Amino acid sequence: MPDVVVLGFPRSTFVHIARMVLTHKQVPHTFRDLEPEMGSAAHLALHPFNRVPILQHGDFTLYETSAIAAYVDEAFDGPALQPKDLRARARMNQWISAVNSYYYPYMIYHVSHERRVFPELGIASDEKVVAHALPKIEVGLAVLERELGHGKDYLLGSDPTLADFYVLPSTYAFGLTKEGQSMYPKYPAFCRWRERMEAHPTVRKFRAALPPHAPIEHARQWAVSHRPKY
Repeated sequence: MPDVVVLGFPRSTFVHIARMVLTHKQVPHTFRDLEPEMGSAAHLALHPFNRVPILQHGDFTLYETSAIAAYVDEAFDGPALQPKDLRARARMNQWISAVNSYYYPYMIYHVSHERRVFPELGIASDEKVVAHALPKIEVGLAVLERELGHGKDYLLGSDPTLADFYVLPSTYAFGLTKEGQSMYPKYPAFCRWRERMEAHPTVRKFRAALPPHAPIEHARQWAVSHRPKY
């Protein structure tokens, strides 16, 4: 079996999704930290849009997290993470799209960056960026609460799918901010889901394998290149 390598930087939300899926499928893999190379010609040769993660499986290289997650689920043995039922799979893909469009941009790109990533580099938070995001995050949390408030263990039912592994990293990081800690108790079904996910053997194994917390040095460029402005 060819070696599987995930390339990215350790704290990337989307790298976490890819690595949790690999962990759940029990696929042996190595992680290559691109932090020193982010934005370099070598990085852009692997991902022309200057993002992570990147998956290498033998002579096959793939970028974009949704493509990586689906490939891993279908290429390797282990518990299936995509429903066979057409409508359930559509609902799963709806959650994946929602993370990309609504949860990640506001929880991470807006709040987590301003509350954690930038201050760790000595860059002051922009309160306008945070304020813009909070009402949109409340909408997302209300949607999760409605979905999980029907006695379901996971977003699509009794077993985790790619939807759960997509939602978890953004909600985990936002939960480390003061805004997340203030909001979350208002959504008890969502909080029970978070507890269930964090107790899952896949997530525990994944978190145990993470390196010690360290600043994202290349994020200094984000403050200039693509920080939201309001």
